[in-house]
Amino acid sequence: MRRTLLFLLPLGLAVPGALRAQSDGADRAALIRSALSAAPPSLAERATVVDHGDRVLREGTNGWVCIPDMPDLPNDSPMCLDAPWREVISAWMNKRPPKAAGLGIGYMLQGDLPVSNIDPFATKPAPGNQWLQEGVPHIMLFLADQSPLEGMSTDPKNGGPWVMWKGTPYAHVMIPTVRRTN
Repeated sequence: MRRTLLFLLPLGLAVPGALRAQSDGADRAALIRSALSAAPPSLAERATVVDHGDRVLREGTNGWVCIPDMPDLPNDSPMCLDAPWREVISAWMNKRPPKAAGLGIGYMLQGDLPVSNIDPFATKPAPGNQWLQEGVPHIMLFLADQSPLEGMSTDPKNGGPWVMWKGTPYAHVMIPTVRRTN
């Protein structure tokens, strides 16, 4: 549920009032800094930033949407997503196959929330769901044609890229990277 709420934001969907209230008193500049820390500076400098009340804090010009961390959730997890990735998230939230074409890219250069590597709908650790408590900083690639994912590792501890949620319509490549520092 917590992860689902975070992904509502780049889609322009309503966010429950409790989440909206969390950012009402927050410092606008701090929220923008948090959101932009999710992506490389060259991308972040022209990205749109929205807060947890789905309010635009800063208009962008490059089609990317960045969302700040939610400080009451585990790990530091701001993100920047392109339009295809936002479609994948919308499909995931609505439990339908994504209609994204081509390649989708998402950046989470501060890390991720706790999540299952296997089950896109898991909300807590369970036997066999490869729960990732500490999300590493990463880049996410979604390929509409998932055939290139065949043969790729699904092991998040292999030291390189891996496929997350393999065998589901939301399968994507996780590329570990270093945490962005300002």
